[in-house]
Amino acid sequence: MSAKKAAIIGGGVIGGGWAARFLLNGWDVSVFDPDPEAERKIAEVLANARASLPALSDVPMPAEGRLRFAGTLTEAVEGAAYIQESVSERLDLKHRVFAQIQQASHGIPVGSSTSGFKPSELQQGAADPSVIFVAHPFNPVYLLPLAEVVPSAKSDPKVIENAKEILREIGMFPLHVRKEIDAHIADRFLEAVWREALWLVKDGIATTEEIDEAIRMGFGLRWGQMGLFETYRIAGGEAGMKHFLEQFGPCLTWPWTKLMDVPEFNDELVELIAGQSDAQSGAHSIRELERIRDSNLIGFLRALKDRNWGAGRVLLDHDKRRREGAAAAAADPGGMPLKMAEMQVLPGWIDYNGHMTESRYLFAASETSDAFLRLIGADIDYVAGGHSYYTAETHVMHLGEARLGDRLTGTLQVLAADEKRLHVFIRIVRGDETVASLEQMLLHVDMKAGRTCPAAAGVLSRLLPIAAAHAALPRPEAAGRHVGLRSKA
Repeated sequence: MSAKKAAIIGGGVIGGGWAARFLLNGWDVSVFDPDPEAERKIAEVLANARASLPALSDVPMPAEGRLRFAGTLTEAVEGAAYIQESVSERLDLKHRVFAQIQQASHGIPVGSSTSGFKPSELQQGAADPSVIFVAHPFNPVYLLPLAEVVPSAKSDPKVIENAKEILREIGMFPLHVRKEIDAHIADRFLEAVWREALWLVKDGIATTEEIDEAIRMGFGLRWGQMGLFETYRIAGGEAGMKHFLEQFGPCLTWPWTKLMDVPEFNDELVELIAGQSDAQSGAHSIRELERIRDSNLIGFLRALKDRNWGAGRVLLDHDKRRREGAAAAAADPGGMPLKMAEMQVLPGWIDYNGHMTESRYLFAASETSDAFLRLIGADIDYVAGGHSYYTAETHVMHLGEARLGDRLTGTLQVLAADEKRLHVFIRIVRGDETVASLEQMLLHVDMKAGRTCPAAAGVLSRLLPIAAAHAALPRPEAAGRHVGLRSKA
């Protein structure tokens, strides 16, 4: 079945992020942007996304979609199942873009990345206002899941629900904003913080770096996993939110902030803030800062995922959706080893020679086999029910050297399987090169009884068709090898 197509109109930072998010989740993407630098800019965003988004997934990423740059807007939207507009924040420009879109597209959801305009403003003069709505993301779009979905009274509820499901399909969290309002929800909040920060700099109270330290060393860490109200609920102690409000509510009448007053935005203020920002971060290029940001976000999001909390829940749900899709396809797995894990060699994975340590090859194999077990239904819930596959034997062959930063793929071929045994061959691949192979024998175990037993029918119904399909594959030359010395005559 051919991939669905998304049309991205506007290929800047946000449009490029949308393109990467759709592409890496298996959608074909057509981009229209008259900027002659659009292809280069999107290629750079896509490179960052390829290096980061797979690190959030515990399920193999789908085959990447095809990226095309359309010569016209009409060509871009033709055949699209979803359209995302990300042009400059000029209402007249957006109106012209929507008019051109709707000359070539009918009934297809058209989301706008606008951070400020209301959907009713976007819909003015549109041929079909019912399909136009706000889908406001956050940078980097390929990592951060939030998309504020804002309809108006003229929006078609079915179109909105369809759009929300598409966003979930590509791993995003569609926050349905119940009433349209300027700047939606998140940016209104950010604007308040930004305005106060400008005053702190202008009045000489803090530098840009000191303000950033106050956020990232303190409340920013709390906000990232509990938000505002849940954080303050805890601050109220055992009495909770009511006590917090009673204790700190009177502060709202104190002149702590200047939220109703805006500093004069003149050249002097611009030079002051730009100069401090250059001193703070000028040692890094923007692309370097993006990669640093992405690496930090991956660590933070993975921690939340491990705890099934906050944005981590969205990542787990996205894994579950793709795992279920992979399980449905397992009955017809085709004639190739399964790509089960995507990994990157991290600083803690290497030894004093700069090579990946032996223990990490075992870890990579474990990630690969664990992903396969989840695919066939032997997941954490299955283990909680008292059954699991135990690794009885592993043979490792080191065929190459993986180094810091290398992107690795774990593939798995089923050599044999029956009710109690699972014999697999795992390759750890960098590009076209196999850097290690691992042969494993796993036994299905009744954990309470402490002995082998037949796997559940549901697991076997997924496993055995894969084993049958893989029986037609060439047997790896290394399969069955062992370490030993020829005896002397």
